[in-house]
Amino acid sequence: MYAQCPDCLTVFSLNTETLAQARGEVVCGHCRATFDALKSLSDHLPPEPFQHLPSRQPDLPPKLDLAVYRPPAEMPAVEEVVPAHRDAIEEFDNLVVAPRFARGKERKGRRWPWITATMLLLLALAAQLAWAKRDVLISDDTIGPILRQICTSLGCQLPLVQDTSRLSMVARDVQAHPSVPGALLITANLRNDAPFAQPYPVVSITLSDADGKRLAMRRLRPSEYLGDNAALQRGLSPGGSAALMLEVEDPAGKAVAFEFSFE
Repeated sequence: MYAQCPDCLTVFSLNTETLAQARGEVVCGHCRATFDALKSLSDHLPPEPFQHLPSRQPDLPPKLDLAVYRPPAEMPAVEEVVPAHRDAIEEFDNLVVAPRFARGKERKGRRWPWITATMLLLLALAAQLAWAKRDVLISDDTIGPILRQICTSLGCQLPLVQDTSRLSMVARDVQAHPSVPGALLITANLRNDAPFAQPYPVVSITLSDADGKRLAMRRLRPSEYLGDNAALQRGLSPGGSAALMLEVEDPAGKAVAFEFSFE
């Protein structure tokens, strides 16, 4: 913006900050005269040559509409209500107000049914998962002994878990049947090397000739080689063994080797 000294007609460039500090009244830097810069204030210079800047006519103050902040209104004062008669005062005297911390304790006290129900549901879920994974947990070398100890103290019995990789056949022997022609009598000892009881397995016997060719195979269920039902229910105890006596047919009298496997 520009302003002109009315005495020496010198034109000066100035900014709004200078006008705001001086409130429009400035001193000419040429003739040292004091003048009102607002009277000749102009945004642009007129085309040259010029002598006087156009003077500004006094007008109404500008109206500001773009508000960026407004302080909150003061809260109205609350008038004190005075009871009209004595009975109203006595009613307020008998009013009991529970402290805030007391109400909080009461709400917390009501949470215990939900907490109890949540804990019971979590225990039920854990029991279902343990039952679904019972074979893995019982056969585990770390968790299995703990479960067996707990069950022994409670007087319960864990279900039988089968792990055929921990079964072995020892003291095997095969010979011609003493009373049945064309048959073989096989005796063996089945041992459980696992630290937990196992159900008796299905025993598969494969007969081979001298060239290693398979001649016959037979699968025997536990009830076929063990006649004791109580022993079948108990299973093969940890580290225990059971004697087996099997009668099989000798195909063409060529069987010289046999092999056991478990299912």
